[in-house]
Amino acid sequence: MSEDPYLAHRSLLFTVAYEMLGSVSDAEDVVQETWLRWAALVDAERREVRNPRAYLVRVVTRLCLNRLRTLARQREEYVGEWLPEPLLTSPDVAEDVELAESVSIAMLAVLETLLPAERAVFVLREVFAVPYDEIAEALGRSPAAVRQIAVRARKHVAARRPRMSVSRAEQEQVVERFLAALTTGDVPGLLDVLAPDVLVVGDGGGLAPATLKPVRGAAKLAPVMARFAEFAPGARAFIIDLNGGVAARIDPGGEIDTALSFVIHEGRITRIYGIRNPHKLQRLVEVAELRR
Repeated sequence: MSEDPYLAHRSLLFTVAYEMLGSVSDAEDVVQETWLRWAALVDAERREVRNPRAYLVRVVTRLCLNRLRTLARQREEYVGEWLPEPLLTSPDVAEDVELAESVSIAMLAVLETLLPAERAVFVLREVFAVPYDEIAEALGRSPAAVRQIAVRARKHVAARRPRMSVSRAEQEQVVERFLAALTTGDVPGLLDVLAPDVLVVGDGGGLAPATLKPVRGAAKLAPVMARFAEFAPGARAFIIDLNGGVAARIDPGGEIDTALSFVIHEGRITRIYGIRNPHKLQRLVEVAELRR
Protein backbone atom coordinates (compact mmCIF):
# COMPACT_ATOMS: atom_id res chain seq x y z
CA MET A 1 0.00 0.00 0.00
CA SER A 2 1.51 3.33 -1.09
CA GLU A 3 1.98 6.15 1.39
CA ASP A 4 -0.64 8.89 1.44
CA PRO A 5 0.68 11.82 -0.66
CA TYR A 6 -0.01 14.29 2.14
CA LEU A 7 2.12 12.30 4.59
CA ALA A 8 4.82 11.82 1.96
CA HIS A 9 5.10 15.57 1.35
CA ARG A 10 4.23 16.97 4.78
CA SER A 11 7.82 18.01 5.56
CA LEU A 12 8.02 19.87 2.24
CA LEU A 13 4.68 21.57 2.86
CA PHE A 14 5.73 22.74 6.32
CA THR A 15 9.03 24.12 5.04
CA VAL A 16 7.31 26.01 2.22
CA ALA A 17 4.78 27.47 4.67
CA TYR A 18 7.44 28.37 7.24
CA GLU A 19 9.63 30.12 4.68
CA MET A 20 6.65 32.06 3.37
CA LEU A 21 5.30 33.04 6.80
CA GLY A 22 8.30 33.07 9.16
CA SER A 23 6.14 31.58 11.91
CA VAL A 24 6.13 27.99 13.11
CA SER A 25 2.62 28.24 14.52
CA ASP A 26 1.18 29.84 11.37
CA ALA A 27 2.97 27.28 9.19
CA GLU A 28 1.52 24.42 11.23
CA ASP A 29 -1.96 25.94 10.92
CA VAL A 30 -1.60 26.17 7.14
CA VAL A 31 -0.35 22.59 6.84
CA GLN A 32 -3.27 21.39 8.97
CA GLU A 33 -5.73 23.27 6.77
CA THR A 34 -4.09 21.70 3.73
CA TRP A 35 -4.63 18.27 5.25
CA LEU A 36 -8.30 19.04 5.88
CA ARG A 37 -8.78 20.04 2.25
CA TRP A 38 -6.94 16.96 1.01
CA ALA A 39 -8.91 14.68 3.33
CA ALA A 40 -12.17 16.22 2.13
CA LEU A 41 -11.55 14.99 -1.42
CA VAL A 42 -13.46 11.83 -2.26
CA ASP A 43 -11.58 8.97 -3.90
CA ALA A 44 -12.73 9.92 -7.38
CA GLU A 45 -11.47 13.49 -6.90
CA ARG A 46 -8.10 12.27 -5.64
CA ARG A 47 -7.68 10.00 -8.64
CA GLU A 48 -8.11 13.06 -10.86
CA VAL A 49 -5.14 14.75 -9.18
CA ARG A 50 -2.33 13.78 -11.55
CA ASN A 51 0.42 15.38 -9.48
CA PRO A 52 -0.42 15.28 -5.76
CA ARG A 53 2.79 17.11 -4.79
CA ALA A 54 1.99 20.04 -7.10
CA TYR A 55 -1.63 20.06 -5.90
CA LEU A 56 -0.62 20.17 -2.22
CA VAL A 57 2.03 22.83 -2.78
CA ARG A 58 -0.54 24.90 -4.65
CA VAL A 59 -2.98 24.67 -1.73
CA VAL A 60 -0.29 25.62 0.78
CA THR A 61 0.85 28.54 -1.35
CA ARG A 62 -2.62 29.98 -1.69
CA LEU A 63 -3.33 29.59 2.02
CA CYS A 64 -0.03 31.30 2.84
CA LEU A 65 -0.78 34.22 0.54
CA ASN A 66 -4.14 34.70 2.23
CA ARG A 67 -2.51 34.56 5.66
CA LEU A 68 0.24 36.98 4.64
CA ARG A 69 -2.37 39.64 3.96
CA THR A 70 -3.64 39.30 7.54
CA LEU A 71 -0.14 39.14 9.01
CA ALA A 72 0.91 42.27 7.11
CA ARG A 73 -1.66 44.32 9.02
CA GLN A 74 -0.57 42.79 12.34
CA ARG A 75 3.11 43.42 11.68
CA GLU A 76 2.47 47.07 10.85
CA GLU A 77 1.35 47.45 14.48
CA TYR A 78 4.16 45.33 15.93
CA VAL A 79 6.26 47.00 18.63
CA GLY A 80 9.88 47.28 17.51
CA GLU A 81 11.57 45.00 15.00
CA TRP A 82 9.78 41.86 13.83
CA LEU A 83 11.89 38.71 13.52
CA PRO A 84 10.84 35.19 12.50
CA GLU A 85 9.88 32.61 15.09
CA PRO A 86 12.96 30.40 15.65
CA LEU A 87 12.78 26.81 14.48
CA LEU A 88 14.61 24.00 16.26
CA THR A 89 16.63 21.96 13.77
CA SER A 90 19.15 19.13 13.98
CA PRO A 91 22.86 19.42 13.09
CA ASP A 92 22.35 17.39 9.90
CA VAL A 93 20.20 20.19 8.44
CA ALA A 94 23.35 22.34 8.25
CA GLU A 95 24.86 19.77 5.89
CA ASP A 96 22.30 20.80 3.26
CA VAL A 97 23.79 24.25 2.70
CA GLU A 98 21.00 25.59 0.49
CA LEU A 99 18.23 24.43 2.82
CA ALA A 100 20.08 25.72 5.90
CA GLU A 101 20.49 29.15 4.34
CA SER A 102 16.88 29.28 3.16
CA VAL A 103 15.50 28.73 6.68
CA SER A 104 18.06 30.90 8.47
CA ILE A 105 16.78 33.83 10.50
CA ALA A 106 18.90 36.13 8.33
CA MET A 107 17.31 34.89 5.09
CA LEU A 108 13.78 34.89 6.52
CA ALA A 109 14.33 38.50 7.63
CA VAL A 110 15.24 39.36 4.03
CA LEU A 111 12.23 37.47 2.66
CA GLU A 112 10.05 39.56 4.97
CA THR A 113 10.93 42.60 2.80
CA LEU A 114 9.45 41.01 -0.34
CA LEU A 115 5.90 41.44 -1.52
CA PRO A 116 3.76 38.32 -0.90
CA ALA A 117 3.79 37.17 -4.53
CA GLU A 118 7.54 37.78 -4.78
CA ARG A 119 8.13 35.77 -1.63
CA ALA A 120 6.04 32.88 -2.89
CA VAL A 121 7.84 32.80 -6.23
CA PHE A 122 11.28 33.05 -4.65
CA VAL A 123 10.63 30.27 -2.14
CA LEU A 124 9.03 27.92 -4.63
CA ARG A 125 11.47 28.52 -7.48
CA GLU A 126 14.81 29.28 -5.84
CA VAL A 127 14.56 26.93 -2.86
CA PHE A 128 12.44 24.06 -4.15
CA ALA A 129 12.88 24.38 -7.95
CA VAL A 130 9.14 24.23 -8.58
CA PRO A 131 8.46 24.62 -12.34
CA TYR A 132 7.24 28.04 -13.46
CA ASP A 133 3.98 26.65 -14.83
CA GLU A 134 3.11 25.10 -11.44
CA ILE A 135 3.92 28.37 -9.65
CA ALA A 136 1.80 30.26 -12.18
CA GLU A 137 -1.16 28.00 -11.47
CA ALA A 138 -0.74 28.46 -7.71
CA LEU A 139 -0.62 32.25 -8.03
CA GLY A 140 -3.17 32.64 -10.79
CA ARG A 141 -0.58 34.34 -13.00
CA SER A 142 0.91 33.53 -16.39
CA PRO A 143 4.29 31.73 -16.53
CA ALA A 144 5.78 34.81 -18.20
CA ALA A 145 4.59 37.03 -15.34
CA VAL A 146 5.99 34.57 -12.79
CA ARG A 147 9.39 34.66 -14.53
CA GLN A 148 9.42 38.46 -14.25
CA ILE A 149 8.50 38.26 -10.56
CA ALA A 150 11.30 35.73 -10.06
CA VAL A 151 13.87 38.10 -11.59
CA ARG A 152 12.76 40.96 -9.32
CA ALA A 153 12.77 38.75 -6.24
CA ARG A 154 16.24 37.35 -6.96
CA LYS A 155 17.70 40.82 -7.41
CA HIS A 156 16.00 42.06 -4.24
CA VAL A 157 17.28 39.15 -2.15
CA ALA A 158 20.78 39.25 -3.64
CA ALA A 159 21.13 42.92 -2.70
CA ARG A 160 20.16 42.26 0.94
CA ARG A 161 21.38 38.72 1.65
CA PRO A 162 24.10 38.70 4.35
CA ARG A 163 27.27 36.84 3.41
CA MET A 164 27.88 33.69 5.43
CA SER A 165 30.10 30.97 4.02
CA VAL A 166 31.65 29.14 6.97
CA SER A 167 31.55 25.52 8.07
CA ARG A 168 29.56 24.31 11.04
CA ALA A 169 32.81 23.74 12.95
CA GLU A 170 33.80 27.38 12.42
CA GLN A 171 30.33 28.56 13.41
CA GLU A 172 30.60 26.65 16.69
CA GLN A 173 34.07 28.01 17.38
CA VAL A 174 33.04 31.61 16.79
CA VAL A 175 29.82 31.31 18.84
CA GLU A 176 31.71 29.64 21.71
CA ARG A 177 34.20 32.52 21.73
CA PHE A 178 31.36 35.02 21.76
CA LEU A 179 29.50 33.32 24.61
CA ALA A 180 32.70 33.00 26.66
CA ALA A 181 33.44 36.71 26.26
CA LEU A 182 29.81 37.64 26.89
CA THR A 183 29.45 35.71 30.15
CA THR A 184 32.81 36.81 31.56
CA GLY A 185 32.49 40.48 30.68
CA ASP A 186 35.53 40.34 28.38
CA VAL A 187 35.37 43.52 26.28
CA PRO A 188 38.57 42.80 24.29
CA GLY A 189 37.27 39.28 23.63
CA LEU A 190 33.99 40.68 22.35
CA LEU A 191 35.77 43.18 20.12
CA ASP A 192 37.87 40.34 18.75
CA VAL A 193 34.90 38.14 17.80
CA LEU A 194 32.53 40.90 16.62
CA ALA A 195 33.00 42.50 13.21
CA PRO A 196 33.61 46.26 13.56
CA ASP A 197 30.28 47.03 11.83
CA VAL A 198 28.30 44.22 13.49
CA LEU A 199 24.53 44.75 13.47
CA VAL A 200 22.30 43.65 16.35
CA VAL A 201 18.55 43.31 15.81
CA GLY A 202 16.29 42.60 18.77
CA ASP A 203 12.68 41.44 18.89
CA GLY A 204 10.78 41.75 22.15
CA GLY A 205 7.39 42.45 20.61
CA GLY A 206 6.64 44.91 23.39
CA LEU A 207 6.55 41.97 25.81
CA ALA A 208 10.24 41.79 26.75
CA PRO A 209 13.01 44.41 26.83
CA ALA A 210 14.73 44.76 23.45
CA THR A 211 16.16 47.48 21.26
CA LEU A 212 13.37 49.04 19.19
CA LYS A 213 15.74 49.69 16.30
CA PRO A 214 18.84 47.83 15.06
CA VAL A 215 22.13 48.90 16.65
CA ARG A 216 25.38 48.86 14.70
CA GLY A 217 29.04 48.91 15.74
CA ALA A 218 31.22 46.69 17.95
CA ALA A 219 32.71 49.67 19.76
CA LYS A 220 29.23 50.71 20.90
CA LEU A 221 27.89 47.23 21.62
CA ALA A 222 30.81 45.45 23.32
CA PRO A 223 30.83 47.52 26.55
CA VAL A 224 27.07 46.98 26.93
CA MET A 225 27.31 43.25 26.23
CA ALA A 226 30.14 42.95 28.75
CA ARG A 227 27.66 43.85 31.50
CA PHE A 228 25.69 40.67 30.77
CA ALA A 229 26.59 39.02 34.11
CA GLU A 230 25.48 42.18 35.91
CA PHE A 231 22.14 42.29 34.10
CA ALA A 232 21.49 38.54 34.36
CA PRO A 233 23.44 37.04 37.29
CA GLY A 234 23.54 33.27 37.20
CA ALA A 235 22.15 33.07 33.69
CA ARG A 236 23.35 30.26 31.45
CA ALA A 237 24.28 30.73 27.80
CA PHE A 238 24.94 27.79 25.55
CA ILE A 239 24.82 26.56 21.97
CA ILE A 240 21.74 25.10 20.29
CA ASP A 241 20.74 24.42 16.68
CA LEU A 242 18.21 26.82 15.23
CA ASN A 243 17.13 27.38 11.64
CA GLY A 244 19.84 25.22 10.16
CA GLY A 245 22.74 26.88 11.95
CA VAL A 246 24.61 27.24 15.22
CA ALA A 247 22.70 29.53 17.58
CA ALA A 248 22.55 30.20 21.31
CA ARG A 249 20.00 30.39 24.07
CA ILE A 250 20.19 32.37 27.27
CA ASP A 251 18.46 30.99 30.33
CA PRO A 252 18.26 33.16 33.43
CA GLY A 253 16.59 31.25 36.25
CA GLY A 254 16.52 28.04 34.22
CA GLU A 255 14.02 29.29 31.63
CA ILE A 256 14.65 30.32 28.05
CA ASP A 257 14.78 34.09 27.90
CA THR A 258 16.51 34.81 24.61
CA ALA A 259 17.38 32.98 21.40
CA LEU A 260 20.36 34.31 19.46
CA SER A 261 20.99 33.67 15.79
CA PHE A 262 24.22 34.71 14.09
CA VAL A 263 25.64 35.61 10.72
CA ILE A 264 29.36 34.81 10.61
CA HIS A 265 31.82 35.88 7.94
CA GLU A 266 35.59 35.39 7.90
CA GLY A 267 35.73 34.32 11.53
CA ARG A 268 33.71 37.18 12.99
CA ILE A 269 30.07 37.82 13.80
CA THR A 270 28.54 40.34 11.40
CA ARG A 271 24.94 40.13 12.63
CA ILE A 272 23.12 39.01 15.76
CA TYR A 273 19.39 38.45 15.86
CA GLY A 274 18.05 38.39 19.40
CA ILE A 275 14.54 36.98 19.78
CA ARG A 276 12.98 37.74 23.17
CA ASN A 277 9.26 37.79 22.44
CA PRO A 278 8.00 35.04 24.79
CA HIS A 279 5.32 33.96 22.30
CA LYS A 280 8.01 33.16 19.74
CA LEU A 281 10.06 31.23 22.31
CA GLN A 282 7.18 29.13 23.58
CA ARG A 283 7.97 26.10 21.42
CA LEU A 284 11.61 26.17 22.48
CA VAL A 285 10.44 26.19 26.10
CA GLU A 286 8.10 23.26 25.49
CA VAL A 287 10.81 21.19 23.80
CA ALA A 288 13.30 22.00 26.57
CA GLU A 289 10.78 20.82 29.16
CA LEU A 290 10.19 17.57 27.29
CA ARG A 291 13.93 16.86 27.21
CA ARG A 292 14.41 17.30 30.94
